[in-house]
Amino acid sequence: MASISFRGLHKSYGAVRVLQRVDIEVPDGELLVLVGPSGCGKSTLLRCIAGLESVSGGELWIGDRLVNDVAPRDRDVAMVFQSYALYPHMTVRENMGFALKLAKRPPAEIAAAVDEAARMLALGPLLDRYPKEMSGGQRQRVAMGRAIVRRPKVFLFDEPLSNLDAALRTQLRVELKQLHLTLGTTMVYVTHDQVEAMTLADRIAVLNGGALQQVGTPAELYATPANRFVAGFIGSPAMSFLLGIEPGVEIGVRPHEIVVGAPDPALGRSYPATVEVVETLGFESFVHMRLGEDKLVARVEGPPPPRGPTTVQLRHHLRFDRQTGARLP
Repeated sequence: MASISFRGLHKSYGAVRVLQRVDIEVPDGELLVLVGPSGCGKSTLLRCIAGLESVSGGELWIGDRLVNDVAPRDRDVAMVFQSYALYPHMTVRENMGFALKLAKRPPAEIAAAVDEAARMLALGPLLDRYPKEMSGGQRQRVAMGRAIVRRPKVFLFDEPLSNLDAALRTQLRVELKQLHLTLGTTMVYVTHDQVEAMTLADRIAVLNGGALQQVGTPAELYATPANRFVAGFIGSPAMSFLLGIEPGVEIGVRPHEIVVGAPDPALGRSYPATVEVVETLGFESFVHMRLGEDKLVARVEGPPPPRGPTTVQLRHHLRFDRQTGARLP
């Protein structure tokens, strides 16, 4: 196991800079999730750790070793890809043990490592199957098992669940979290799904346009986002932003902080709004409304309001500078 340090790291392709002076300290044993929209640089940063992309400047440390110029095979990291990348002509056992076989480890050691990883991932009954004989979730477990048997210092995950259906993603998310708790190995995980990030991460690093926006625990990013971008990216449904309430300032409000109808005098001012669409999920509903020129979404428990005129109140809100997007006191 090892820590990871990004110190002023940047990456360019010619004149195009895709990573801009990234500074992050990842303690030994942490699960750090990199999130951001497509093209923000998160996968490039992961590939820099693996050595699949060179670093244009700054320093990248794994443990006490500067690895800027270290070959991928010598970094002692294991990477799990979105596409599984299994050998179709090999069984599960052969796929999982292949890297150890290449390293000329004794057969008994390989068998023990594969059996231990298979036990962790509930793959024991599948060891003699071929990839074509398994579901997508099972194949992804095999890909994770292939990484586990190497016992690397760092695990890297590049959107490993994005090819799976929603129910299976939820199941494997829980299994991944449990795997991290069991192994205690440093992990860096890339996803565009902020719900995945919130449920998996010890800490989250949010990137946008190649620049690091904020690093913190899921609770910190949700409650005290550094700027409008982080506030809008973290949380589901997303934070609503209102320009027509406080002059010169943009107001941000979470869906559960919006009270719809039946004004409460203790909450102060109410605002006229119009209910346009209601998404009913059973125990709660997402109510899409318009307040003047602004749109907002409220999370409502119990019977949802009907379409048409209503009022809203804000329990708690954040304030953002309209020009810079920075969160204001």
